[in-house]
Amino acid sequence: MYGGNDPRWDDPRDRDQDPCDVDVHWIKLGRGPSDDPLDDDPRQRDEDPRDRERDFRERDHDPRDVFLRDLDLPRGLERELVLDRDHRYELNLEDSRTLGATGVFRVVSESDLRDPRDESLRHLRDQGLIRSVSLDGRERAVTLTDRGEHLLHAHRRDREDEREQAFHADVLRPRELTHDASLYGAYLTVEERLRDEGADIRRIVLEEDLKREYQSFLQEHNRGRPDSDGRPDRDAREIESWAREHDLPYFDESVRFPDFRIEYALDGRDRHEDVEVLTPHYRGGHAASRARAGFTCIRASTGRRGGRGLDPRLAEEFLG
Repeated sequence: MYGGNDPRWDDPRDRDQDPCDVDVHWIKLGRGPSDDPLDDDPRQRDEDPRDRERDFRERDHDPRDVFLRDLDLPRGLERELVLDRDHRYELNLEDSRTLGATGVFRVVSESDLRDPRDESLRHLRDQGLIRSVSLDGRERAVTLTDRGEHLLHAHRRDREDEREQAFHADVLRPRELTHDASLYGAYLTVEERLRDEGADIRRIVLEEDLKREYQSFLQEHNRGRPDSDGRPDRDAREIESWAREHDLPYFDESVRFPDFRIEYALDGRDRHEDVEVLTPHYRGGHAASRARAGFTCIRASTGRRGGRGLDPRLAEEFLG
């Protein structure tokens, strides 16, 4: 049993910009089996002993396991009783993994989960821990309910860690739902590359969490002052210094925030990678500003498990 409206908080997606002549760091979005059955037939490809050894080592790897690191939730194949307040749930490893990933990214496309037909999704919905939302009327995504979020917070092992993994419930930006639902798929792509390099992923920090910390910095002088009008009094020098301390780009008098940041350890050092997911609806100026910011840009591909490679002409289309 397991017991702001501030103009300095700027989002280039909300306004047009002049495109810049820069190169975008593109990464192919996609994970999972190919649509071609021959790709899964070892007789149709050259075998490398190192590949077989790697497959053996990673047979049980799941990119969602990192989100369970600090959670006291079931890890077995059989479902176990989990209590939270006056609610009783039955969860197994797959249920725990799905809850963790959904809580980290707030909304996750069903097609980006290990198996969108998996019985785990229906089970978690029936227990009131997740709910489904429609993506453009065709695909669906899942998000935690308040009960699901409370369950994760209630079963943390260490609640004193300032850099603990944040969990979220419900849709934050309905107009950006399709974009936000693609973040987890982008994570799968970057996670696979980082793991191949030997990285140990620690946590995910969403754009909203970075911006919340930024707003706290802006309002620090107003906190506890009854005579405050709520307007931040930070000057450009202070804001640029804050951005530099948080390794965030600052240009055009604005701090630039990625869709999410992956924090990881590699070769004994703490590192991070900032990731931005671009959709065809974004203007060229937005793609150019993201490239200028140094973010890893990934093409969104929700609704199709595995994604597909980038058409080289797409970058030209984004950049005007």
